[in-house]
Amino acid sequence: MIRYSLTCANDHAFDSWFQSAEAFDRLAGSGHLACAVCGSTEVAKALMAPRVRPARSAATPGDRPLSAPASGVEAALAEMRRKIEENSDYVGLNFAAEARAIHEGDAPARSIYGEAKAEEARQLIEDGVPVAPLPFLPARKTN
Repeated sequence: MIRYSLTCANDHAFDSWFQSAEAFDRLAGSGHLACAVCGSTEVAKALMAPRVRPARSAATPGDRPLSAPASGVEAALAEMRRKIEENSDYVGLNFAAEARAIHEGDAPARSIYGEAKAEEARQLIEDGVPVAPLPFLPARKTN
């Protein structure tokens, strides 16, 4: 296993583990890597220095876990994501149909999130269904 520091086209920094350098190249080449913050698929390796610690107890106070946000904006996005996932139902690829059913009163009113094709989202907006894009991909789509 190898850990790479990565950046996306929007300058978000994050880390991810890969089985090998070839695995990273294969995933990046096929567009299967996405920024953990914004979902951009333009991901590249960031400049990094090797880091070796003799033991877990040697960690310095400045070390942060891989999942800790690196900036205030990333922290705010992580909090937004947490609140949305806690207080909304994930409807997956059925988002457009479910949003329309809720809007028309055919389904119970509730907060939902999911995935929609650009044309489906455009049609919902044109029909007056209140929807908005989220600045992150569903957890199943992230690295």
